[in-house]
Amino acid sequence: MKRFIRTSWVIDVLRLVRAHNLVVAAAGVLAGGWIALGSLATPTLLVFAAAAAVGLGAAGNAVNDVWDADADRVNRRPGERPLAAGRLSRGTADLCVVGGTLLGLGAAALVNGAAVLVGLGALAVMLVYSPLLKRRGVAGNIAVALVAGLPLEYGALAVGRPAAGVVPWVLAAWLHLVREIVKDLDDEPGDRLVGRRTLPVAIGSRATALLAAGLGVAFVPLSLALPLAARYGAAYFLIALFAQLAVLLVASRLIAGKPDRNSWWLKGAMIVGIVALVAGRIA
Repeated sequence: MKRFIRTSWVIDVLRLVRAHNLVVAAAGVLAGGWIALGSLATPTLLVFAAAAAVGLGAAGNAVNDVWDADADRVNRRPGERPLAAGRLSRGTADLCVVGGTLLGLGAAALVNGAAVLVGLGALAVMLVYSPLLKRRGVAGNIAVALVAGLPLEYGALAVGRPAAGVVPWVLAAWLHLVREIVKDLDDEPGDRLVGRRTLPVAIGSRATALLAAGLGVAFVPLSLALPLAARYGAAYFLIALFAQLAVLLVASRLIAGKPDRNSWWLKGAMIVGIVALVAGRIA
């Protein structure tokens, strides 16, 4: 029984910090470094940067669940969020915030001063997102999208070539913006309950869905023009086609009023997009 409880607690902590998203963030940092270097070399500084992204992301995700506990009881399936379900204590969440912050900033300090400053900025946005920025509608969506797309730029920064990360960052942030708006559609009932003026609350679900669809459609030419201008290889355009089709599928579903699974399609498009960006530089 004790072993079961211990294992269950670990699983809940991993859910709290969104371990699967942390893996994607670390992969994004590595990918940003590979894109900048033009090879799959993984210098120690890039590994430290990936660790920094994991730590800071864990802190941000934990603090998000602290602030969102009431809304999560409405928006999420029963038990999906361990803090809202009462399976984890507030103290455990606070420890994850502190521990993640120390890990993140400590690892960033091993990279360089710029990595620390960027990490602090990203952490600040994550800390104020749920209590402040999420209540500001599209401003909150843009802020969190910029941070969510940052790992690719962070990896390029870690290897001393930050300019090489700009195109990947812009594309990732744009796609994250679409996904954040889609997630707001899913979270509308709970957001209304706690008084957040997100886009669906402010302008209505239909207008929000059309806005997200429009941004999704606009992503396709953007994802062609920017890499073309940056002289990405043919492998990028071949692989990116699958991500673009997924985004267009989501746009069509939003226009048709089909809200389910759109967030997952967009997450898949992000992962494929990262693979395409790396392939376009090393193939």
